[in-house]
Amino acid sequence: MAGFKAHITGSTLVGVAYGYWGTVHQGMPIESGMLAAGLCAISGMLPDLDSDSGVPLRETSNAASALVPMLMIDRFRALQMTAEEMALAAMLIYLFMRFVLVGIFKKYTVHRGMWHSLPAAASAGLLAYLVIPCPSEAIRVYKSLAVALGFMTHLVMDEIWSVQVRLGRTRLKRSFGTALKFSSNNAWANLSTYAKLFLLAYLAWNDHGFLQKHAPHLHEPHLHESQVPHLAQPAEQWLDKLRAPLSRR
Repeated sequence: MAGFKAHITGSTLVGVAYGYWGTVHQGMPIESGMLAAGLCAISGMLPDLDSDSGVPLRETSNAASALVPMLMIDRFRALQMTAEEMALAAMLIYLFMRFVLVGIFKKYTVHRGMWHSLPAAASAGLLAYLVIPCPSEAIRVYKSLAVALGFMTHLVMDEIWSVQVRLGRTRLKRSFGTALKFSSNNAWANLSTYAKLFLLAYLAWNDHGFLQKHAPHLHEPHLHESQVPHLAQPAEQWLDKLRAPLSRR
């Protein structure tokens, strides 16, 4: 499989391309494009959370534990938390992810299990969507997709590295097909993975209404001038077209 340095290099290159595409072709603010590039790069390490030990697990858990509280600043503001409450919440989230969540991953996951799968990549993107509220739905989706894209980059690289070419002959390693998959041989792992995916999808689908009800000030553009919705008009237009048939159901 691809090594840690190869994964972070691959996801960084994909992130730079994704940030450029969003800024130049979708009208995203430059800071949103840069953040999306960084999220994609770091998310290329996320599948290694199921690694038993070593550099991948340590670096991935450290990065995720530090980054998630920072990404939740807008969520904290949306809930009208004070500065002290934000600091306390960020500290608790860091401690939970660094010492509890990592322990859960070690105990209940196996390397190249269902955390190395397509539904896990979708779950990572949905989690990012819930973490990063934004007055512009297009910018929010754009940044969330960056996380899923970085995750997917890792999976694709694992599959590419499982194809061995020597002296003109191609041989598939035993690891081939264990990354880009929808299910595994473990029925409980499959059920757990898809249950989490559907739960996250439900929460994400209803989060916009929750924020409008409990934090309407988040959708006032003048409070977030750097992320005014009209700065991402092309993306907003295709997102509105995508939502239209769904909203009529």
